[in-house]
Amino acid sequence: MSIAIGEVIAVKGVNILVELYEESNKETLFYQGEKFKGVSIQEHILIKRGFKDIVTLVQGEYLDERFEQEDGKSYVRKIELKPIGYYDQGEFYEGIKHLPMIRDVAYLMNEKQVRQIYGEADDSFVIGEILKEELPVSLPWANLFNTHIGVFGNTGSGKSNTLTNLYTTLFTNKLQALNGKSHFVVVDFNGEYTGKQLINDRDFKQVYDLDTRGGGDSKFPLSESVFWDEEVFGILFKATENTQKPFLKRVVSGRERFNDTPDSLGIYTKKTVARALTSPSPKKEFAELIREIAGLVDAEELKQNISRLRWHGVKSHFYLNDANHLNGGDTDPVYVREFKQLVENITIGNLNHFAELRLRIHVQLLADLVNGYVQFDHIQPLLKRIEASLTSLERVFEVGANPVNKLLTVVSLRKSNQEIKKVIPLLLAKYYYGSHKDEVINDSPPSHTFHMIIDEAHNILSIQSNRESESWKDYRLELFEEIIKEGRKFGFYLTLSSQRPADISPTIMSQIHNFFIHRLVNDRDLMLLDNTISTLDSLSRSMIPNLSKGCAVITGTSFDIPMIVQFERLEKESQPDSGDVDLQMLWND
Repeated sequence: MSIAIGEVIAVKGVNILVELYEESNKETLFYQGEKFKGVSIQEHILIKRGFKDIVTLVQGEYLDERFEQEDGKSYVRKIELKPIGYYDQGEFYEGIKHLPMIRDVAYLMNEKQVRQIYGEADDSFVIGEILKEELPVSLPWANLFNTHIGVFGNTGSGKSNTLTNLYTTLFTNKLQALNGKSHFVVVDFNGEYTGKQLINDRDFKQVYDLDTRGGGDSKFPLSESVFWDEEVFGILFKATENTQKPFLKRVVSGRERFNDTPDSLGIYTKKTVARALTSPSPKKEFAELIREIAGLVDAEELKQNISRLRWHGVKSHFYLNDANHLNGGDTDPVYVREFKQLVENITIGNLNHFAELRLRIHVQLLADLVNGYVQFDHIQPLLKRIEASLTSLERVFEVGANPVNKLLTVVSLRKSNQEIKKVIPLLLAKYYYGSHKDEVINDSPPSHTFHMIIDEAHNILSIQSNRESESWKDYRLELFEEIIKEGRKFGFYLTLSSQRPADISPTIMSQIHNFFIHRLVNDRDLMLLDNTISTLDSLSRSMIPNLSKGCAVITGTSFDIPMIVQFERLEKESQPDSGDVDLQMLWND
């Protein structure tokens, strides 16, 4: 049994108007030992239509004049309701299937009935309580973590705490079950998760604190296939379409073609330098390139002797600064033999991948100049950009190393420069998505899952950045758009956290399944939510600009109806390092 509070007096589409009884204005009521919340905004009301029980939500209320008595006017209280679901044989179903009729009676709902709407709370996955009813709410974790998730809110609204709460609760309850079956990677722009957050046990957590200033020794292991990619090189080094990208393609394709040949790079280097020295049509850039190559392969004698070469501008030939010897094919056998012997003494030791790339680029450029394929002035700007980028990349990547396969990997970019902050997430996504897809390509459903968590996602998924080239922006957006559109089939899921959802690609936003929305006040952000989230009702949307800290609207495919939840605050050591500065303590005398 329940408490009747009024009758339906109007039904206009899905808007229901109920006239309340005079005695229904209490805040809390008790009936037969059960607790009932009174009638107010966002409360749940049950309307009986024959044998059907229609569940509605209070959208608004007002007073209406009824008649005039001797002691003054009398008013009646009316409320506007919106149906959100119905009960069928004791089970709650979301959606509008039945509507009431005039004179149907409305009843209050007890806590047990309300709890059934939002799912019975699993004590192990409680992350907070429903704001209005103050009932504990549990995550439907089995349906939530196999979807793309978005956590959005202004600075200080509690979104970092929510993100941490979600995964801390998951790891706390499922740590052993997840190990070996799933992998979680956090791209941490501000170093908020490098401590005891998420997982306290270092047997399950690997942290890479990447420092482009050269002060750290933590480097992320990257596979060869991801690094030696002509498209990635073209994007990283901002190569021009018609000249520089084809040049980089020749560098990569040459390595792939002769990768199985012993000492192929050494043979290619010797032949190219010898051809340049004996070319019948030399160019003045040959000497500088050979000098750079000699420095890269540690051929000090060749480097010193090349310094003796001078360019004769009139005759377009080299000559020695201590003699009048000109090169040019076989015109001076002594000169040719002298340098050829030095070239034959070139030995290439164990180069790391960055040193190999530098050497291959210089050798390829020398070969292209000998063959007349390129002009030096067109490639020289690329060499400067490559050198500048490789200096930072070499400090944060270890190419060819085996990654540490722990349950959770945190990649902190707090100490990285702006260029690396854009590069790292792109390379991580390319590396992990490609390797994971190859592992599960024959499994249906996937035998294990991958979860990539990107905090401050607007840094890399923005469509309005003016600090990068269009080709770079297109490439990274296309990669992440492919992941968010196709990743679910392979068990690859994204969790995005951002202060500015309007800056993120609309394609990416439209593919997010579940949303945790904290306070947002910008009109563009709110408009985006209206256009993106079909499950967000108008009342919940209207509350977003005024939500308190730690309070969020939760909606999406894993939830029957939108919920407004106050998230629990984590223990101090588990909170992300994103707290406000305590000025009272800082400035205290």
